[in-house]
Amino acid sequence: MRSVQDHLAGVLAAVGPVPPLDVVLADAVGCILAADVTVGSDVPSLPVAARDGYAVAAHETADAGFAGGRSLPVAHDVLAGAVAPLRLAPGQAVRIASGAPMPVGADAVVPIEETDRGSVRVSLQRPAVPGQHVRTAGSDARAGEVVLEAGTRLGARQLALAAALGRGRLRVFPKARVVIMSIGDELIEPGSPRRDGAVYEADGHALETAVRDAGAAAVRVGIVSDDRAILREALEDQLVRADLVLTTGGLSELARDTIKDVLAPLGTVRFDHVAMSPGHRQGFGTIGGGLRDGAVPIFALQGHPVAAQVSFEVFVRPALRAMAGHTDLFRPSVTADATVGWSSPPGLRQFVPAFVVGSPAEGYQVTPVGDPAAASVTALSRANALAVVGEQDVVVHPGQRVHCLVLEG
Repeated sequence: MRSVQDHLAGVLAAVGPVPPLDVVLADAVGCILAADVTVGSDVPSLPVAARDGYAVAAHETADAGFAGGRSLPVAHDVLAGAVAPLRLAPGQAVRIASGAPMPVGADAVVPIEETDRGSVRVSLQRPAVPGQHVRTAGSDARAGEVVLEAGTRLGARQLALAAALGRGRLRVFPKARVVIMSIGDELIEPGSPRRDGAVYEADGHALETAVRDAGAAAVRVGIVSDDRAILREALEDQLVRADLVLTTGGLSELARDTIKDVLAPLGTVRFDHVAMSPGHRQGFGTIGGGLRDGAVPIFALQGHPVAAQVSFEVFVRPALRAMAGHTDLFRPSVTADATVGWSSPPGLRQFVPAFVVGSPAEGYQVTPVGDPAAASVTALSRANALAVVGEQDVVVHPGQRVHCLVLEG
């Protein structure tokens, strides 16, 4: 029997980042940057106004004040996008919009609300200070500076910076395309009329959501027959658009479960008994040539929805994070005190749907949801964590500290 650590190590050794691509900004959202972003020229390239107001030479406003100071003539208006800066004549002011280039000779902007808003002459409430409300050239970024490092996850703030630098495309590790296939003649789609012996297909819908939550692109094929020829043809058809394949079902060792026979000649897939509960039977390896002209990793997961989702969290999600170029591969975890006791199977690492409450300051408490010995879709739906019980423990006592994998906030 293979340990969870050995199986996970084998998975992570077999996958690597998807080859980087240059993509438009809209397609870079959520991706990991594959190359540094360097500034081509100063941002802003010239000093610009940071507020709507009046550009002045600060030393000429020393006697400013509504009580009796002199006013300045307004020589011109400057709007954002002006091609070349004006030259400020001595003793004058220029009305200026935020983002407009500062006139040569002006070193301060007086906000419009600190003036009488004059259009011919303007009076100021108080003297200006050199540099006030002025963004100097290069104050955001200087030419040659690395402003986004490779390995950065690209969100709204990072894309705003790239756009401000004029970068229409970025080199990123693209989202892996994950093909999801649910195997079994007994399966029917939710919403279909119930028939004797049929099982509503839950795995594909759950894994499609889980794949997207992990930052990858999901392609759900749907239900595929147990028939060997049909299953093989479906797999070969899907490889052309896959960076990774997920199958569920067909893993028992009975005659009608065919995934092992079908995969054996297609690549390097091995099937193991892994020391975990649920998810005892696992298949993993590589097959064929896929979307990016390489061998495609494939996970063969059990058909039970709880086993499939636990296996996804433990093995598949870290693999997808690695393929996307992330360095933080795993869910956050906490140590919590068990509020009740329960039994755990000897020699297996037990993953129990659970609910964790608490805070870093006060500590955490964990309570199993449902019966820890019975894998329940209902229990998993109500859980916010997986309580992880080690292989050496056959019972968890109330108050015992338990490692918990946090599934949601």
